[in-house]
Amino acid sequence: MKCYQGTILTVDAEDSVRRFLVEDGGRIVFVGDELPERYRHSGVTDLGEKALVPAFVDTHQHFASFSTFQAGLNVMDAASNAEIAAMIREFVSRSRRKKLIAFGASPYSVSERRLIRREELDMVCPDREIMVVKYDGHACVVNTKLLKRMEAKVKRLRGFHPDSGEMNQEAFFRFSDDITSSLSLVELFADMRAAADFMAARGIGMVHTVSGVGFTGNLDITFEKVFAKSLNNGFQLRVFPQSMKVSVATGRRLPRIGGCFECALDGCFGSHDAALNEPYADDLGGDGVLYYSDEKVTAFCKEANRAGLQIEMHAIGDKAFDQAARALRAALEDFPRDDHRHGIIHDCLPTEEGIAICRDYHIQMPVQSAFIRWKQEPDEYLVKILGAERTARLNPLRTFRDNGIVVSFGSDAPCTAPDPFLWLERAVNNGAESVSVRDALRMCTYNGCYASFDEKERGSLEPGKIADMAILSANPYETAPDDLGKLRTEGLILGGRPYESPQGSVIGSMLGGFFSRSKSY
Repeated sequence: MKCYQGTILTVDAEDSVRRFLVEDGGRIVFVGDELPERYRHSGVTDLGEKALVPAFVDTHQHFASFSTFQAGLNVMDAASNAEIAAMIREFVSRSRRKKLIAFGASPYSVSERRLIRREELDMVCPDREIMVVKYDGHACVVNTKLLKRMEAKVKRLRGFHPDSGEMNQEAFFRFSDDITSSLSLVELFADMRAAADFMAARGIGMVHTVSGVGFTGNLDITFEKVFAKSLNNGFQLRVFPQSMKVSVATGRRLPRIGGCFECALDGCFGSHDAALNEPYADDLGGDGVLYYSDEKVTAFCKEANRAGLQIEMHAIGDKAFDQAARALRAALEDFPRDDHRHGIIHDCLPTEEGIAICRDYHIQMPVQSAFIRWKQEPDEYLVKILGAERTARLNPLRTFRDNGIVVSFGSDAPCTAPDPFLWLERAVNNGAESVSVRDALRMCTYNGCYASFDEKERGSLEPGKIADMAILSANPYETAPDDLGKLRTEGLILGGRPYESPQGSVIGSMLGGFFSRSKSY
């Protein structure tokens, strides 16, 4: 039994702030302002100026990809392509992996204002295959060695640009599939451990991961389940298979389906292929790419809904958002369900019609407030391609909240690093669409648990719930809005115990995960 004394932000229905919390056997047994006599013998942790909150939830992340890229080279902070090239040269000299991955290149945050090119990669990495993934996870640049091996497989696909080495749309997906399918499972498992530690250090205790990015037989979906079952430190994964085939979820006894890649209805703004109802405002024009017909998306949603699955789909542009909302409405009218928790991911440029559908049919939204004032996709670029009026309508968090839509926050890692304090800061400083700190904290915690049917056990600090908690460096309710990003996690407690990095050998943990009966996925 352990008692915490200080600022307890419960995120209960009333957003109560309490003085004491008592945990016993991994569950919360008391929360209140006066400590009952029966608990006064328990050890007391005085929080001082710190605050205790529910553990954070990342409700949209590509966990296997993030783990892989986190172990590779992150070039997001590079100021020029020359700096990226220098970073790659050094990376090549120290990495032992046969196929190399760098992540985070952006044409909008480097001095050259363009992506690094194939010939520049060849100069620093001529003898080993390398793929430099764009910051948005929807395009990449490859060197000549990798291009030559893959050319016959991709040259007829949309998005194939051999001169520059840039690959997007279907060509990018094929290169991504090839790289990920070549990874050693032992390497991937070790990378996943490191990724879990990275997130735990930031107070994240649960991740909703979308999987299915090219491993043979969708092995990454199975493997993420195995990883989740191998953990005995309380860290939670909820696995969404990114597939339009319902059997991929039902065959693995997963209660949910969806994500990006195969479940992406459009592209993204950074690659100029988010699907729009009106053309882009720049010289390239066009209205983006809608990957599927309305009929196909609706048929998928109807089948998955009838199978009792929770559905989530990627939609960035307003045309894709409308398609997702209408398809989910059609599925629920075909086979009504009271508590489905279907969701639309990203929701960057929603329409009034789509918002009304989400409100009326209780469709939740895992969004990325980290996309607000995003360095890799700055406002001046968005104004250029969308115009000022559409840019002003991006990420309308307050509108979602005012319509009673359940909003949760996620990183879309590896597109942005998992950072709940960034989510808070951007949500609270979003102009006319800002939400309160209390609303934002709920979106980071309770609503994330709601989005995976976990809210009865986790997401708020209430008696009877599992003691998944984060100790913050200060009280966010009393922190200036501009300073929320400076908060830090001082400790993560899962099931009443301080988080510990996964122990034991990788192979032993893998075998344990295969045979474990744990349901933490």
